Parts: sequence; C-alpha cells; structure tokens
Amino acid sequence: LYTMASTVNNVYAAMPKSTGAVFRAPLGTAGPATAIDALNAAFTDCGYIGEDGFTESNTRETEKKKAFGGSTVKVLQTDYTATLKFAFLESTSADVLKAVFGDDNVVLDPAKGDITVKKNKKALPHNAWVIDTVDDAVGAIRTFIPNGQITAVEDIVKVHSDVIMYTVTMECFEDSKGNNIYEYIHKNA
Repeated sequence: LYTMASTVNNVYAAMPKSTGAVFRAPLGTAGPATAIDALNAAFTDCGYIGEDGFTESNTRETEKKKAFGGSTVKVLQTDYTATLKFAFLESTSADVLKAVFGDDNVVLDPAKGDITVKKNKKALPHNAWVIDTVDDAVGAIRTFIPNGQITAVEDIVKVHSDVIMYTVTMECFEDSKGNNIYEYIHKNA
C-alpha cells in the first residue's frame, strides 16, 4: 500500500465528494482523525465551491543573519502563516451566508422563506472547518482546520452573466498542539 517507487497511484486529482466539500462547525468541535471516518454531526455542509477548488498557502518569512564579511550564518524564521482561499457558490444558502457574514448577522424567517443579512464591521467568528476531496482511482484527502477565521471577502459581483459567489480567504490559527492544518490521506487498497 505504501510504496516509495514512482507510480501513477500517487498522482491525485482533487474532486469534491458527493456529500460536499466544505464543512463548518463551531470552534472546539471535535475534528476527524482520518480521511474517511464520518464527520461529527456539528459540521454543516456549505455546498458547492467554485471550479478552482481551494488554494492552501503556507508562508514562511525569514531573516538572514550575516557575519562580518557578508556570509550568511543563520536563517531565522520570523513568521508562519497558513491560509485557504476558495469561493462559495451557494450565495442564497443560510449556512454559507452565516459563514461569510457571521452567524449573528443572518436572520431567517422560515415561514416566509426570507433571509436578512446584516453586513457590518463585526469580526467574523472562529470555526472548525473540513474540506473533503476524493480521487476514485487513488483515495481521499481530508483537510481539517481546527481554528479558521474568514479574514477577507473579495468584491461581490452581481451581474446577469455569472453567478454570485463569495470568494474568501481564511486564516488558519494554531491549535493547542501548535498545528494550523491537519491533512489526512486515505489510499485505496
């Protein structure tokens, strides 16, 4: 199952699972421990995301220390940041609107089918997040963010020739073990 040799069985093309790709739960919700176990029931499916999938960035800022004469003698890591970027497509989903604008800023009137969204300067909440992908020929990859906060929402374009989408950037904060993101990989037998 685990091989060091080059093989096409190690080449993965991420597709969303039929059960959804992006899930959100309250901060502190117990996360998964594998790529294939059932998710905690507290995780809510946020529906379709854009065709570009999601982009994970791991940025390390460094500072070179030089000795007299100009030789580099040490490279110090001064910062580490993990972020995710993706676009929510289900722009009228209450679960998506709560993720993008905050739970307290989305008011539902189920009897009428109405949703009111208040857009304001309130900081968005920290949540637990899961992104599930699958490659039927290879296996599954699950990305777990125990503490993620949407920190940016790109311009929201409303036009007849495209769908409304919310393209977001999420900051992934360290958990109590010092990890920002967990990635679980399951390979088909």
